[in-house]
Amino acid sequence: MPYVLLIEDDASVRDGMELVLRRHGYEVAGAATGEAALALLDGPAKTLIELAVLDLMLPGMDGFEVCRRIRARSTMPVIMLTARGDDSDIVAGLEAGADDYVVKPVTAPVLEARIRAALRRAEPVPRTTEDEHPGLVIDRAALTVTRHGTSLALPPTELRLLLELSSSPGRVFSREKLLQSVWEHHFLGDSRLVDAAVGRLRAKIEDVPARPRYIQTVRGFGYRFGPL
Repeated sequence: MPYVLLIEDDASVRDGMELVLRRHGYEVAGAATGEAALALLDGPAKTLIELAVLDLMLPGMDGFEVCRRIRARSTMPVIMLTARGDDSDIVAGLEAGADDYVVKPVTAPVLEARIRAALRRAEPVPRTTEDEHPGLVIDRAALTVTRHGTSLALPPTELRLLLELSSSPGRVFSREKLLQSVWEHHFLGDSRLVDAAVGRLRAKIEDVPARPRYIQTVRGFGYRFGPL
């Protein structure tokens, strides 16, 4: 039974979301503040919680800082809730480490579908090959990535993205294709999810992220994995 951490300061909204998620078979730990959520992640439940749903507009520590602190502790998926479709808030949340976002008010089926998709991304990928590139080793069986001999802790979305891109070196993947295969968004969705995840991934695997060797931008089309 998946265990979700729900961080939402509005008690009525939090209670409604908890009720819906429990009806769908989830265990839910609710928190009204970022500080309370981080305390849960540092307590006995830290080994049980598999995903966080995080409201950006919180009293005290805001959702952006909470997301950064979660990401420093864990690779668990983070879905952020925003009351506005404001570009700056969305981009800042994604850059802080969120895997996906939904704009409030959000319907129960949409939220539950996003949670299911995020949890699937965290599941093992059944493949038994190891890809070696100069300075970078991607072990598809162990689901590990090593850069210059150092193991990298990648959140599930970033790992799935790297596995997808590196599955066909030289092939150009459109943002729409990556949204479908990695995020399971089956519509012409928000390319900011892809661009932000690529930026975070480059910061971890590239020697010089501004001059990427592995994940190359093909302007007007999308991304491809190199070096060719």
